[in-house]
Amino acid sequence: MSEEATPAPRSPGGTSAAEGEPKDTAASTEKPPKEEPRPFDEERDGPVSESDALRSLASGVGHDAAERSEARQASAIADLIAARLNADASGTSIGTLALFNETVSFGGGFNTRGAHGTGPARHSGAVVALTGAELIEYTELFVQPDGYDTALGDLCEQALLVLTGPPGSGRAATAVNLLSEAAALSGAEDSGCHRLLDPSALAEPGWEPPAKNCGYLAEVGEGPSEAREFGVRRLASVAAVLRAAGCRLVLTGGHDLALAATSMSGGETFARHELAPPDPLVILERRVLGHAPEPDALVRLHAVLTTGNALSALREQPAARHAAGLASVITAEGDLAAAVAALRDPSDQVRSWFQQHRAPEAVAFALAAAVLEESSYLTVAEAAVKLHSALSPPEPAPPDLRFADRLSHEQQWIQLDSTASGPLGAGGPPRVRFRGALLGQAVLVYAWSTLDGRRDAVLEWLRRLLGHRDLEVRARASVAAGVLAWADHHYAVHRFLTGWAGSTSWPQRQAAATALGVAGSRPESAEAVWELLDEWARGGSSAYQRRLAGTAANAVGGILGRTSPDRAVGVLRAALDRGDDWGTLPAVAWGGVHFVHQGQTAVLLDAYLDWSTPQDLSPMVVKTLSAFVFAVSQPYERPSAGTETPGIAGVPLLLSSLPEHADQVAELWARALARQPVQDSALPALREWIDTYAPLCPGSLDGIAALLADVARRPGKHRERLLWWLDKWAADRDRPSANAAWLRRRI
Repeated sequence: MSEEATPAPRSPGGTSAAEGEPKDTAASTEKPPKEEPRPFDEERDGPVSESDALRSLASGVGHDAAERSEARQASAIADLIAARLNADASGTSIGTLALFNETVSFGGGFNTRGAHGTGPARHSGAVVALTGAELIEYTELFVQPDGYDTALGDLCEQALLVLTGPPGSGRAATAVNLLSEAAALSGAEDSGCHRLLDPSALAEPGWEPPAKNCGYLAEVGEGPSEAREFGVRRLASVAAVLRAAGCRLVLTGGHDLALAATSMSGGETFARHELAPPDPLVILERRVLGHAPEPDALVRLHAVLTTGNALSALREQPAARHAAGLASVITAEGDLAAAVAALRDPSDQVRSWFQQHRAPEAVAFALAAAVLEESSYLTVAEAAVKLHSALSPPEPAPPDLRFADRLSHEQQWIQLDSTASGPLGAGGPPRVRFRGALLGQAVLVYAWSTLDGRRDAVLEWLRRLLGHRDLEVRARASVAAGVLAWADHHYAVHRFLTGWAGSTSWPQRQAAATALGVAGSRPESAEAVWELLDEWARGGSSAYQRRLAGTAANAVGGILGRTSPDRAVGVLRAALDRGDDWGTLPAVAWGGVHFVHQGQTAVLLDAYLDWSTPQDLSPMVVKTLSAFVFAVSQPYERPSAGTETPGIAGVPLLLSSLPEHADQVAELWARALARQPVQDSALPALREWIDTYAPLCPGSLDGIAALLADVARRPGKHRERLLWWLDKWAADRDRPSANAAWLRRRI
């Protein structure tokens, strides 16, 4: 249908044009009876009418400001997470292959080893004496932690010292050095240092040291059950027996042993000391260069550590044993790069940690941190408490959970960072983050793939987070769902993604779109994601299938649209070109807006030109031009994160980017202004450009003038139409437009 045969333009409010407005020949001026507006009902089965769809698009029904903001923030966060996953800068990787390959070593991460890096040998019998080589390994290059002299004095005085600290803090090495120095200070005959292989024997009545005048080291395993053995029995009698035999004993353990020792009766008869984690770099320097290194040697060592990413590895895993391990590689002139890569491998760390920590409180906080990393501690702790309740039997009273107290013992891979910028700036509430970039995602994948009995509880907890009041929590939960989706795409699609994508709940549909964007950013799952989106976009016209198509359109407006723009516009077209079913128009229009914000303006405009080429009144042409008008009407909101195209806040990106894409924009404006019913929304949108947005964007009025001059030069009634409306707006009694008068003179 030619431009000359289009219906007469109407005023912005939808009423008939005023007398004197240019009318196209052969245009019918007869209008149907005015229909009373009614709410757009997206849940009604069957095709949605044209009037309902256009009204919903104009009013924003179903997509209010909060929903739009959520969609943009979720997309920005997804961008950052996907970039972190795919950058793989450290040479590490995560995924089912790395996580579940039985050849993966258990050496890295959080296994229990001494600071010397060689795990304690297990022998039959109650005790085993440390060999001379072991004593040299422990003591020769030992770095004294803070408070060492105080602990030594306490051991000499009390004979029994409970030494607690995080795993990998050098508890065993500190204990051996304390015992050796205490023996030397006593001046008595020394029978050496022995390791007590079964610490629980200390809690048995009548225990006595097997040999007199010697030192004993007993290491209590992590977890409350082992520590509780000492909480219910008195160690006061053990201390007395040790003093009588001229012996000393250092009992080492973690947070639970510290709690048990504090609550013991008779605690005044033995000493307690909390071990501060040593600086791993100092340990490495001592083991490589000795006690008095030359300054030049230190400089050369630091250069090696920086080049090989060893310093980053020690920041991520600051345990003393890791520093000792890297030092041994350097002194042996081994492959430092391979050792660093193995140390930073998140799969190894995660698997090793889960082998040791199965209690609900530990697992709950790890998963909450993995989903909500970079959020404040209180936000993460609240989510962890809710997950803990789902993983634990009901209790008569709320559990006494104090996650922060246990972090340095059970969750050394997590740090509370008070220097990170948050809503209150640096120095505000501490924010939770993993030390390694990929650890959070590895935690999610491992827990989802291996904790079979807890998968339903985790999924339900994640779904509930999608309804959280905090927008950031909802966005991060959506991203976490995407991580689970690429762990096992087929299972995720049938287990939760399809249900969310077709839900009547907007947060769940947005979560599905964000999750698919994250999953599709991985090469191994990208093709499966695109096939799924194509299938949803081409679905039927029921309310459920329409929601699936709308979710597909939303998904391609994010990271997927930036990485594969041609496939993205194919999904948008399939979702839009559904005959007389207009129900997907709002979702496709929003997908187009986000597509523009992803820097794919030229691709989208070319698609809109192609789809509206017939320039008739067919549904596809009207839908396409309506989507274009919607795109030019949406003010730009600068995202707080992500990689979207920069623009001027509060101004539509298609205006602030002029004269870029000027030819495409001018042609689409010409088509929209000449077609009913699109003209009803195009005219108000043009006046908003002239009177509202142009003053906010320096130089844009000249760009609008050039654009309208281009439109006016086209064959047909374009020139007469523009002049008529510019005159009308310039002389508007209630809202006269000086900009419209200026443009009228220019044209």
